[in-house]
Amino acid sequence: MEPSRKLAVIHVVDSLDLGGLERVVADLAIAQTAHGHRVTVFSINDTAGFRADLEAAGVPVVIGGKRRPLDVGVLRALRSSARSLRADIVHTHNFVPSYYAALAMLFNRHATLVNTCHNMGGRLSNRRLRMLYRWSLARTRRIAMVGQQVHDQLVANGTARAQLAEVVHNGIPIVRHADPVAARVDARRALGLSEHDGPVIGCVGRLVELKNHRIVLEQVPALLASFRRLKVVLVGEGPLSADLQALADGLGIADRVLLSGPRNNVQALLPAFDVFALPSLTEGLSIALLEACAAGLAVVAGRVGGNVEVISDGDNGRLFAPTDGTALQGILHELLRDDALRGRLGAAARHRVELHGSVDVMRASYDAFYQRALGGTEAALPQGLTR
Repeated sequence: MEPSRKLAVIHVVDSLDLGGLERVVADLAIAQTAHGHRVTVFSINDTAGFRADLEAAGVPVVIGGKRRPLDVGVLRALRSSARSLRADIVHTHNFVPSYYAALAMLFNRHATLVNTCHNMGGRLSNRRLRMLYRWSLARTRRIAMVGQQVHDQLVANGTARAQLAEVVHNGIPIVRHADPVAARVDARRALGLSEHDGPVIGCVGRLVELKNHRIVLEQVPALLASFRRLKVVLVGEGPLSADLQALADGLGIADRVLLSGPRNNVQALLPAFDVFALPSLTEGLSIALLEACAAGLAVVAGRVGGNVEVISDGDNGRLFAPTDGTALQGILHELLRDDALRGRLGAAARHRVELHGSVDVMRASYDAFYQRALGGTEAALPQGLTR
């Protein structure tokens, strides 16, 4: 295969709702289209989210319209889309899309099936999902893991075969603000923050247990003793929204905490923050983290998953054990009182992302990944399964 060959690629996702995985797929599909590939995104479920961004960039979106478990209509629609595109690559993202595509492509000898695993595989504790994912990976030519931690875990537990698995890091569009001061003013205005609010600790992510927002809020009462205008902004939505608001009320900090809800312009909001906190209990390779680094923010992140592949403690950010509130409080206090330290860490974080975490680097990495898949051999099914 010639490295410059343009391919027909169909990305298969659960949905395009606002989230890190979906953002990666949208950015990758747009970059691939700009590079000359013919790209379609197939969403198993009805969706909005990033759909408008994709279509505005000339990337067709096909909706499968899933109505029931293992929906045969979705399988037919996916098979038809791959046939119409004459897909060279069917690129699935995470677990359900992987087995849907494996079933849909059973008799398609033209398309090559590849998968990206975007997280540490927590959902695979479900026996049925684990079985179906492993079955689909047996029909998959290559498997990309978004970080070394993800790779090592899924290979070690037998989910993925080492000879088919490799690390392909996430990337993001790198945005430069012509006037950082104006960007900060605009971002704070967009969040409804006044000129008297600050410093600001920002978090971006789904409001779910694993994102561990609670530990940040629990440090606020002590921090207010030194930073009486401190504000915490949580960007995102999820089932814990009411619980986090209740926690803020109970801690007496409701006026210091802003739950902004979901936003589709996170990069434009990041200049509002002085410190970015990612206290997650588990992560693959967080897009929110990469975006915070690209914005030149001082970051404090849990020492888990792919966070340690992005942040080197003390060099371009800070790491802490995500159950250690005392350590988090100390780091936040240090960062909030030291403008020079925040500036140094933020500049180093941005430099790292510019070199290794851009969407252009990711697109080129996936081009090479596809070529290895197209030149590879098909894996055998697990013992006991037949074609």
